[in-house]
Amino acid sequence: MMIECWKTRDARTCFQAAGPIPFLRSDPRSDRVTIAVDRGRRYQEIDGFGFALTGGSASLIAALAPDVRANLLAELFGSSENSIGLSCLRLSIGASDLSRASFSYCDVGGGRADLDLGDFDLFAGDVEIVPVLREILAINPGLMIMATPWSAPPWMKTNGSFIGGELRAEYQAAYASYFVRYIRAMRQNGIRIAAVTPQNEPRNTKNEPSMAMSAGQQIEFVRDHLGPALAAEAPETGIFCWDHNC
Repeated sequence: MMIECWKTRDARTCFQAAGPIPFLRSDPRSDRVTIAVDRGRRYQEIDGFGFALTGGSASLIAALAPDVRANLLAELFGSSENSIGLSCLRLSIGASDLSRASFSYCDVGGGRADLDLGDFDLFAGDVEIVPVLREILAINPGLMIMATPWSAPPWMKTNGSFIGGELRAEYQAAYASYFVRYIRAMRQNGIRIAAVTPQNEPRNTKNEPSMAMSAGQQIEFVRDHLGPALAAEAPETGIFCWDHNC
């Protein structure tokens, strides 16, 4: 069997054909790397394979012609022999660093706090996420979706900014409610959030948005606020911790 291969080294050499590579049984006379798969041996389980659906990627997908978009999504999430068959997606709760602009779902100005989250708005930004997700779920209803925030709303933070800072202790309960409101709003749009994480890249305070959240802070937040809130209001949603991928 031959494997087609392309290489990208830098911006000047994108997707350069490298020529077919043979994928054969082990041959001690060959200096090529051979991968042997033993179907009889199993190690840890894998929940799925996928990537992040950011506001930027959702806007680009949404801008495609309907037939082109449908073909792309079918190739990515479909179950045919010509499909990749992706099984999970990661979403940002609020803006990510690949959004058009920084936003949360509950932005208030003038130094005010919104403890009741009365200004919560799922469509405050990245408005293409939900429509694109609904098209994806029509193709793969069993898709596992994990969501994570890049930052809490600035009014909940020690520095009042989308960049850096930490969650203020007095707003931990409100922030847990923010997660619940997000999960409920997505559920109302036919989207089930299988799991959340407390913070994206919790040691990275240079991105926009970003927020620091130490292991101890995550333990306290999950134990005393987020865990009980999800158990009571969204028991179908799990919690993954230490979501650090930078």
